[in-house]
Amino acid sequence: MNILFLMADEMAASALGSADVRTPNLDRLCARGRVFSAAYTPSPICVPTRAAIACGRPVHEIGFWSSAEPYDGSVRSWMHALRDGGVHTASIGKLHYRGGDDYGFTEEILPMQVAGDGWVQGLLRQPLADYTATREMSEDIGAGLTDYTRFDLQVTQSACNWLAAPARANAPWAAFVSWVSPHYPLRAPEEYFDLYHPEDFEAEAEPVPDHPVLTEIAAFFDHDRYFSPRSRGTARAAYYALCTFLDAQVGKVLKSLEAAGLAEDTVVVFASDHGEMLGEKGFWGKSTMYDSSARVPLVIAGPGVSAGTCETPVALTDLAATFAGICKAPWDGRGTSLLDPIPAENAVISEYHDGGSPVGITMLRWRNWKYIHYAEGHPPQLFDLAEDPHETTDLAAARPNTAEDLHTRLTAIVDPEAANARALRDQARRIDDLGGRGALESLPQWNFTPTGA
Repeated sequence: MNILFLMADEMAASALGSADVRTPNLDRLCARGRVFSAAYTPSPICVPTRAAIACGRPVHEIGFWSSAEPYDGSVRSWMHALRDGGVHTASIGKLHYRGGDDYGFTEEILPMQVAGDGWVQGLLRQPLADYTATREMSEDIGAGLTDYTRFDLQVTQSACNWLAAPARANAPWAAFVSWVSPHYPLRAPEEYFDLYHPEDFEAEAEPVPDHPVLTEIAAFFDHDRYFSPRSRGTARAAYYALCTFLDAQVGKVLKSLEAAGLAEDTVVVFASDHGEMLGEKGFWGKSTMYDSSARVPLVIAGPGVSAGTCETPVALTDLAATFAGICKAPWDGRGTSLLDPIPAENAVISEYHDGGSPVGITMLRWRNWKYIHYAEGHPPQLFDLAEDPHETTDLAAARPNTAEDLHTRLTAIVDPEAANARALRDQARRIDDLGGRGALESLPQWNFTPTGA
């Protein structure tokens, strides 16, 4: 059995199956596959999430905490396990690892890695650095090509060529095809942008929730103050257009899979590394535990996969065990295959130890509840997603017993205070290795990773 793992970057779960977003190819994949409607990222930012997905372990176990601490291959990955088991493993497109290490791939095609030492300003968390590269998100919006969409077109063509090669029929393989879209800049190719009407998405600014850590995150990532109602509409239309552009790339790759006669022997997985807030609650990008940022699309389709929807919370870290199970490769037992029955009491976590937040943030999703722990004595948040899917009413003060019960469930998985302390210690050493706080503050700032990194 083969594996075709397709990954978007920054695609919110709400964009899949939405009346606002046209994704016909992904809709067809969902119709024949198993859709996980409560799937969560290990961390709502690219670099630590991609390390955790590779290793099948949460961020606090592997220590790749932030955008300046990328995966270096030192922790065993699902790619290592499959390759050691005789499966040809290939990456095509964005990895966002350190670069130059053995990650377990037999071959890497168009690997997009972390730029230089990574986003080093994000290491400066106590106190937070001054982040000055936030205006550009509101300025680079609308119709047109970007380096990212040009790169994605190359990824698609490379994936199609790779699938068409005769060697694909001769031995089992696992391909990780990874695009950058719909990650900002929020500029989409004109043919996709023209499908949307920006005026339909215009909106006034939303207030930032009254929480001390969220207030600091919003002040650091202060993208929203540069937006107007009109530009919010343009940016959202462009984001939806990028989702449609991404969907078209998925469609081309799936068509190539069928044309090569491989569809009947291949399990297809589609996911995103994290979501996008799009101005909700005053935030753009990710870096919060609200569902628009932390919940992700996830669907698995192919031979032996029963169609339907799983509403039980699951984690992207379980993909490693899933892939090892499909290929019957030895795995260390971490995680649960998503093709097995998911226990109704399954609980999942997400962590954030990156720029913009002075303290670690740890989220627990269990049943209909979402509990968010903010380290160093900051108040938690509690949401009943069944009654309040848009997370507008924080119940932590009104339901202290529920909050305490969920905190106990969280600490059975991770000690969030200990993880916060380890992350800050590791990051202090990383700052020293890079020349100290003053050296990092003087470096040029950027808002997204260049494709040529």
